[in-house]
Formats: sequence, structure tokens, C-alpha cells
Amino acid sequence: MLPDSAHALRPAPDWALFLDVDGTILHLRDTPDSVSASKALLDLLETISSRLDGAVALVSGRRIDNLDALFSPHRLPTAGLHGLERRDANGTVHTIPAPEALDELRPPLLKLAGSSTKVILEDKGHALAVHYRLAPHMAGEIKDRVEELVRPYSADLHVMHGKMVCEIKPWRADKGSAIRDFMTEVPFKGRIPVFVGDDTTDEDGFAYVNELGGHSVRVGVSESTAARHSLPGVDEVISWLADWPALLDRIRTR
Repeated sequence: MLPDSAHALRPAPDWALFLDVDGTILHLRDTPDSVSASKALLDLLETISSRLDGAVALVSGRRIDNLDALFSPHRLPTAGLHGLERRDANGTVHTIPAPEALDELRPPLLKLAGSSTKVILEDKGHALAVHYRLAPHMAGEIKDRVEELVRPYSADLHVMHGKMVCEIKPWRADKGSAIRDFMTEVPFKGRIPVFVGDDTTDEDGFAYVNELGGHSVRVGVSESTAARHSLPGVDEVISWLADWPALLDRIRTR
């Protein structure tokens, strides 16, 4: 069954907002480095955060330092690398160590990326990502080769297939576990979680938020998702969020 539209969801002061980044609040680009955040978006996130008493966090596949650069000067609570690293509301960074198997995979993955100038290996330290957005015709070949390379290390690592990307990461973290950890801490504890994401890498987050009776929102078209609500694209997400400050102010002044 297709998810219901998220437009009917109206924010409440006891919500906690968790946002994926690429494809959710920022448009996807050909390469990860070509993405930027507008001042209007930065101001909107800061305003919503103040209305929710700081209960807004980014939950992304990017590294925390990369997200900080994108959203500077703001430093929201942030989960990077799908939860392998997480900065709580107090600024403390929690990190899950990378397995040695990741080091052994770097050379063959570099060789794979070197097979075409349009295939990019992004080294995230605790995870690796093979991007082929510039070479969509190579999707099947790249997916098969990445799976083949990772298979001998399957006890420690697995492949997550996203939009034109293969993410190689440890089993020990996902976006659901990152949201779970946030929800045990102030200012998120005791609130109703809302998670917005656009990809298969967000499904663990949707499932966990659903368990808590929260609101899961999938961005884009997908008939196979745990999300219970949807929005067509990034522009619609921003438009939906842009209404939040006024709606929350109206509730507070009743």
C-alpha cells in the first residue's frame, strides 16, 4: 500500500524531528561535493529547532564534519555515516570503530573506481561509498562487483544500495539505531519522533519511528517502504517544513 501524503501531518510541540539530508532537504547532485545548503534552509532549520526546544537532528550517510561544513554556522545534533558516528545535543561525539576489513577493501574498490572517470569512490573513513550517478549504464556491473568484493568480509561489512550508490559499512549501526540513541537523551527523550528520508538506507529509521508510534515520511515514489507518509520531492519537504514555525506558534498561543 502506498504511504499517505504527509501534508495532512501538523507539527506538535512534543515532536522530535530527524532529517536525512541528500534527496530529502537538499537536491541530489552528480557528485557529493557539488551539494550546497541555502541560507533560507539554514534559517528554517534553526527556527524549527528553537520551536522544538532543540529536538531537531540530521541523520545522514555523510560524515559529521562534512555536514557541519554544509550547514555552517549551525551545529545541530547529528548522526553521520548512517549512525557510525553521532554527536549528541551536548556536543559529545560517539563513534563505532571501523573493522580492519574496510582497509583491505580500499585497494580493490579504488581499482573499480579507476575503471571509469565517472565512477567515484568516496572514502568516509568508517565507511566507503561507490557513486555511479554519472555512469547509470554501469549500475548492474558496479553492484555485482561491489557485492563480490565485500562477500569475503560479510561477517563485518555489508552493502547498502542507495540511489546510484553502493555504501559499504559495518553491520553495527544504521539510521534506526542512531534515532534510538537520540531518543534516550534530552531534548529528544519522551517526544514523538518524526523521520523524513528518501532512500533504502532510511528504511531502518522508518521502522524504528513506527515502533514508537511516530511519523515516518518517505520522499519520492516508492511502493516498497516502511514509511507511512510521503512527499513527492525535496521542494515539497521544504514547503511542508516552512509551515511548521507558524503552526507551532499558533499552538503555543492558544
